[in-house]
Amino acid sequence: MAGHVQRREPRAHWILFGLALVLLLLLLLVSGITNGQLGEKQHAPLSQPSSVKVPAAITDGGPIVNASQADTAGLRVPAKRVVLTFDDGPSEWTPKVLDVLERYHVTATFFVIGSHVAERPDLLRRMLHDGDEVGNHTFTHVNLANVPAWRLRLELDQTQLTIAAATGYTTDLLRPPYSSTVDADVGSDWTSLARMGGYRVVYTNLDTEDWKRPGVPRIVASGTPTGTSGAVVMMHDGGGNRSQTVAALSRLILELKARGYSFDTVTQAIGAPSSWRPASHAQRLRGELVIRTIQLSDTVVTALRNAFLALAVLAALRTLALLVFARRHSLAGPPRAGNDDGPFLPAVSVVVPAYNEELGIGPAVRSLVASDYPELEVIVVDDGSTDGTAAAVAAMNLPGVRLITQENAGKPGALNTGIAAARHDVLVLVDGDTVFEPDAMRALVAPLADARVGAVSGNTKVGNRKGLLGRWQHIEYVIGFNLDRRMFDVLQCMPTVPGAIGAFRRDVLEAIGGVSDDTLAEDTDLTMAVCRGGWRVVYAPDARAWTEAPATLGQLWRQRYRWCYGTMQAMWKHRRAVIETGASGKLGRRGLPYLLAFQVLLPLLAPLIDVAALYSIVFLPTPTIAYVWLGFLGLQYVAATYAFVLDKEPLSPLWSLVLQQFVYRQLMYLVVIQSVSSALYGVRLRWQKLRRTGNLDAVPAEVAR
Repeated sequence: MAGHVQRREPRAHWILFGLALVLLLLLLLVSGITNGQLGEKQHAPLSQPSSVKVPAAITDGGPIVNASQADTAGLRVPAKRVVLTFDDGPSEWTPKVLDVLERYHVTATFFVIGSHVAERPDLLRRMLHDGDEVGNHTFTHVNLANVPAWRLRLELDQTQLTIAAATGYTTDLLRPPYSSTVDADVGSDWTSLARMGGYRVVYTNLDTEDWKRPGVPRIVASGTPTGTSGAVVMMHDGGGNRSQTVAALSRLILELKARGYSFDTVTQAIGAPSSWRPASHAQRLRGELVIRTIQLSDTVVTALRNAFLALAVLAALRTLALLVFARRHSLAGPPRAGNDDGPFLPAVSVVVPAYNEELGIGPAVRSLVASDYPELEVIVVDDGSTDGTAAAVAAMNLPGVRLITQENAGKPGALNTGIAAARHDVLVLVDGDTVFEPDAMRALVAPLADARVGAVSGNTKVGNRKGLLGRWQHIEYVIGFNLDRRMFDVLQCMPTVPGAIGAFRRDVLEAIGGVSDDTLAEDTDLTMAVCRGGWRVVYAPDARAWTEAPATLGQLWRQRYRWCYGTMQAMWKHRRAVIETGASGKLGRRGLPYLLAFQVLLPLLAPLIDVAALYSIVFLPTPTIAYVWLGFLGLQYVAATYAFVLDKEPLSPLWSLVLQQFVYRQLMYLVVIQSVSSALYGVRLRWQKLRRTGNLDAVPAEVAR
């Protein structure tokens, strides 16, 4: 965990993060191209230009065409001979097809997809061993008639490399995806055929259309030649469920053998040299690189999908748990504010630490003095301000307000000074920019009537809500902070009483040694110390106070960086609570794991949710992940609506919740990434003061006066 050595924070973590992100995006792009047919217009042919005609020699010729002599009629398979061909593999069905072929001592020709070869190279080695042939069926099953020349060469060359890496050979056979009989060619097919020089392009005589799964008898009938005609028969060992193909293959072989047919590979049927061509060492190395890259990209995508689903389930369970505990908390109602002897209204000392709060200190102090609480003193500790903070307090000359000035000692030092000077035993600690509602003090102090309660958290409201940034922070405060506090209250493991509004017993603060400066989140550190001391910390939602939230992204970053970093420091400092008993154990085994899971680990992994959703939308034909993401967004709206109803807030700001997912949330998890890296580097941060504007546009008029 972070130490206390003051040194400049390294930037290496951002470089590593950037490199990791670039690598992830590249691997996703590889996977998307190989599995998502990026840029491919499916199998619909382009419109045939009127000037392009397929020569009659081709359309009237045989199914095996030499692409280097594209105007010469193709070769035919001799009578009583059949060439069985299989497209779209290798897949999980390919071994079953090979088993059938081996059982009947039949060889065949497999037109393989390069990206599939990368996933199952062992099946190509088995084909080579069994005497079968393989042909090129492109890398991603793209329609070659629909792509430019560079993409066509890339599709064919990358497939050759994967075949070379898997077997040590290349092939001169090719079947274009979505092709069938040679007489079905159109102008765009003819144009692409001219670009395939060096290949024998293999069409078919009999297309079984087994990909439609028409039933075994129909597949057998479609693959059976008439009379004694020779034929190239097209079947599929990939692209979907091929159980019917496997069953039909056995029947077709038996029936054709019974009619005196023999089975050949393509080159055997036309008396040509074997299609297996020795690959160069360079081709094999490049092929290995292609295969390893695809395998890695597939692994990353699988891990990404699993991580997304796990995170989505975890986040959904968290949201549901928050709703359940918030409901339970609201049904319990506020604690009794007194006993049979009357209301619980002990004398209260309010400590306001202030550093350069000239713009906000006036409204804050006036709101405290205007409280309807009967006996109240206000102590403002000016912690070495360089502006007119002290002068502003003195100029108000309000009754019951004391001003203490000291050299800058940091917020914990200012708080301890105020606590030492306070006259009363109930202490309310308030930030210098916080404006109290008139009845907030009563609601805040009331839970202390229970002797087991050592501290009370109030309900902090965002006072500057104009603009998207203010509105997003308002939503975050209502949904995240206050729903969380309701749950922590029910589970008796409250980790933070906010510095803006919190009440404490003096004897509790004395017992734990006052406010520590060990961490940057002194409020979290203090609250955890109270819990570990054996006292309960509760939440009073009716104790409302208004604070000024950061007005720019830079200020927000600095504030949340300090909060997140300080919270991790406090978690590390109080880690022994995990093995302790009583109130401390509840914090350690309930509160700390929750903070670790949902304020550290989940934000660290949160980018995976966005990346997975984006990948699903761009590449997958059915964006299931995107639907899950939208479903989770809907669940957030449900939680947000309930949280706003509990806090008696108008629902109008919730329209911006969806926009919050695209800027604000990403900023928050980047803050966590930087905070974690700072902790690992052992960086000691300075106290960071936000620049105040004094703008509290959302504060009710009766409070702001």
